[in-house]
Amino acid sequence: MAGFPGLFPAGALPTLLLWMSMWGSRVSGFSVMGPAQPIKVSLGAEATLPCQLFPEQSAAHMQIRWYRTQLSPAVLVYQNGQEQDREQMLEYRGRTELVEDSIARGAVALLIQHVRASDDGQYWCHFNDGHISQEAVVELHVIGLGSAPHVRMMGPEDHGIQVLCSSGGWFPKPRVQWRDTAGEKFLSLSESQTQDGDGLFHVEASLVVTDSSLGNVTCSIQNPVSGQEKASAIFLPEPFFPRTSPWKTALAGTLPVLVLLLIGISYTGWREHKAKSREVKRKKEASHERNKVEREKKEAQEAKKKLEEDLEQRKALYNKDWKKALIYPDWRKEQFERALVIVNHENIHQNNSSEPQAVLCNKQGGGNLLKLDQKGFTEGRYYWEVDIEDTDEWTLGIYEEPTEKSDPQKMKFNILEKKGCEYRALTCSCQDISRKESLLIEKCPQKIVIFLDYEDSNISFYNMTDETHMFSFTQADFSGSVYPYFKLKSMEFSPSDDIE
Repeated sequence: MAGFPGLFPAGALPTLLLWMSMWGSRVSGFSVMGPAQPIKVSLGAEATLPCQLFPEQSAAHMQIRWYRTQLSPAVLVYQNGQEQDREQMLEYRGRTELVEDSIARGAVALLIQHVRASDDGQYWCHFNDGHISQEAVVELHVIGLGSAPHVRMMGPEDHGIQVLCSSGGWFPKPRVQWRDTAGEKFLSLSESQTQDGDGLFHVEASLVVTDSSLGNVTCSIQNPVSGQEKASAIFLPEPFFPRTSPWKTALAGTLPVLVLLLIGISYTGWREHKAKSREVKRKKEASHERNKVEREKKEAQEAKKKLEEDLEQRKALYNKDWKKALIYPDWRKEQFERALVIVNHENIHQNNSSEPQAVLCNKQGGGNLLKLDQKGFTEGRYYWEVDIEDTDEWTLGIYEEPTEKSDPQKMKFNILEKKGCEYRALTCSCQDISRKESLLIEKCPQKIVIFLDYEDSNISFYNMTDETHMFSFTQADFSGSVYPYFKLKSMEFSPSDDIE
């Protein structure tokens, strides 16, 4: 990408192509691209969010708008060669500017000074040139590295010492971890995280240390975005741990004697005690197993809910801009009406009906195209599916009938065809082929869905075997009725059909 130095890292071309299919808004004239990865900036520093027109062209005459969730009020608006203050959000006034040194090449970057926690999230780079508007999204991750943890002893508790760790100034919400000198991790007894007026997190975590031989324990706090952490240790002297009382020591010395006496006095009672112990243990194990099953069930439900929420969010983003996305054909079907198509095996020379039933014409390679029996489409969006399982040769697509029905030589086809392992996209008429393009299809399709958008003059083919986009025809507006087409090798016509 020689035209965009520093905007995309080396080796990012596959990621960029996928990103462009989702977010690069291409129509007549230009498209808009942003970085493939989020921009990470420390709290209080400057953030530069790049944005680029493709192909390169001057953007000085365009309206450039950076915004968050809605077009107005915006983060920054540039028009007529200068920034416009009247639509700017209050929290960005005096902190933003447009980097204009490369605007002649279509490169415009938003500079945000003194980055705050509230600046974290998505930004939209929007270009408007007359009746054409294009945009792309840029993700900003703000990193707040808080203060070093303050670790102190709180006093004896549960045969040990309670230790408290606290720190503030973190963004986003940090992770807390306790360790001993050997690196063994401990779970916090309790943990709380609160946000101040600037959106920064303050964390407090407590731990009860019962092993007097540990010596040191360390509290580390880590930023989940940058991976940076700060840690502090505290030394726990052995004398600070609670000591065993004298009566407990005396009891420990006499307890074996008492146990022997009890065993000698009542062997039967001992056996009953063992039986009760086994029953208690069995109930505890059963309770533990039930709790484990309930916990796993709850975790599975939460995971399912999270997946459903993520799917709904992805689908909402897809429905917002489905025309630009070349994935998820099942979601795309929701924007189209299902069309019922029926194969007609009759030749046009054998049918005197005024409604067109089948059209045959010569094309390069000596094959024939057969139109399906269907009323023509003159408006709307439709889709239909074609099963081609275990078929080595086929042709499918659409046929456009001109207004001059008496002249079949002007009939126009947009089709995909397969011969053996080779795939081609063709735009042709009965007179010549105006477009021929070889396609690389990695997985042989067993079913293909065809989407027809009459108003946008768009015909798209999707391989339903692996749900991938195969090819799309875009052209000038349709001028007549459009019909579905399909042909198998087994449907070849013999020379006796007298095709001219």
